[in-house]
Amino acid sequence: MKSAIAVISAIPRSNGNSAVIGSPPTKSCRCYAAGVLQRDGIWVTGRRPCATRPAIACVAMAIATFPRSGTLLCGSKRILMTASTAERMAMTRLTIDLSAIVRNYRRIVALAPDRTVAAVVKADAYGLGAGPVTDALAAAGCTHFFVAHLSEVAAVRDAARGGAVYVLNGLAAGAEADCVALGAIPVLNSLVQVAAWRAQGPRLPAILQVDSGMQRLGLSPQDVERLVAAPDLLGDIDLRYVMSHLACADEPELAANRWQRDRFAAICAQLPPAPRSFANSGGAFLGTDYHFDLLRPGIALYGGEPRPDVRMESVVTLTAAIIQTRVVPAGAGIGYGLTAAADTDRNIATIGIGYADGWPRRLGGRGSAFLDGQRVPIVGRVSMDSLLVDVSAVPEGARQAGAPVELLGPHQ
Repeated sequence: MKSAIAVISAIPRSNGNSAVIGSPPTKSCRCYAAGVLQRDGIWVTGRRPCATRPAIACVAMAIATFPRSGTLLCGSKRILMTASTAERMAMTRLTIDLSAIVRNYRRIVALAPDRTVAAVVKADAYGLGAGPVTDALAAAGCTHFFVAHLSEVAAVRDAARGGAVYVLNGLAAGAEADCVALGAIPVLNSLVQVAAWRAQGPRLPAILQVDSGMQRLGLSPQDVERLVAAPDLLGDIDLRYVMSHLACADEPELAANRWQRDRFAAICAQLPPAPRSFANSGGAFLGTDYHFDLLRPGIALYGGEPRPDVRMESVVTLTAAIIQTRVVPAGAGIGYGLTAAADTDRNIATIGIGYADGWPRRLGGRGSAFLDGQRVPIVGRVSMDSLLVDVSAVPEGARQAGAPVELLGPHQ
């Protein structure tokens, strides 16, 4: 059920008897809001594009939005919806704001208006849904998308709307024909990969990656020397870019950034002329000298801040509902192991999220959530499906059962 929840988006319709839902991208449908809940309890996804697209994709909806029982048809998958499933989905909600991702993308575009800005959508767009994220960015004008592995291409290709999809980690031996069939473009990280891609056919597009100091991926200095001595090793490969990756862009004061940038430029000067790509999320904020021809932001698109002085817009909000509140008398222990204790009479709320939902156990007694715009400390250990917060500072009317508590979001 968890994998299905991760691709559901829903917006209640006005008549109260149906709801718009979403589905993963298919060859025949790029629309994530084209399905109807029928009166017999069957959710049917749309098979044709529609003009309305949700700006926000919610992966868990209010209980009223979902049938108490029935079947959810999500793409080609049939998923049983039970009352307990619907109740669980009502308890915890993760909201992914696609429009915020687009705004983060446009912020980086504004830093390099005369350059091309790609989007890194590897690892299912950093866990937020490669299909919807790619579709939203393509609609905003992005035409270059990067994944890590060939297996990720299918989830991105149709949503990219004809944009180029690159495979950062290159290709395993024997996967070249599959890459051609998928229409993907490999990043070649060794001369072995160069030779295998060249043998696959004439004028096939590729990116050549060189190691400029990170020691992770790309042609070694020895490989570069061989290529300089025998440039025909590239054959007639359609070389789209030469790229490398910044190691320390999240620490702008380090001299290693300038050293690595200059080393990359020197390597490129020895190779056949081609556009260059160097800046990742942090590199985009190092200045135009690091931008070259193609920027490749990743984590910054999703609200990650690539360095301390850069603020990106939050794109994810995680809330969990209050199950129960109680007054804990002064001196009483709280939670498993009674590891926390009330110094005075405290109002403690139990909320419906725990380590079974992915909330880290190590955050027991650490950090805060927000209720009614006020910070509420997390107290005691994290339980399997619940968490305790001190809501003493929140007005009584705002701390009732069912009230949403923000664990991730704009207040954090």
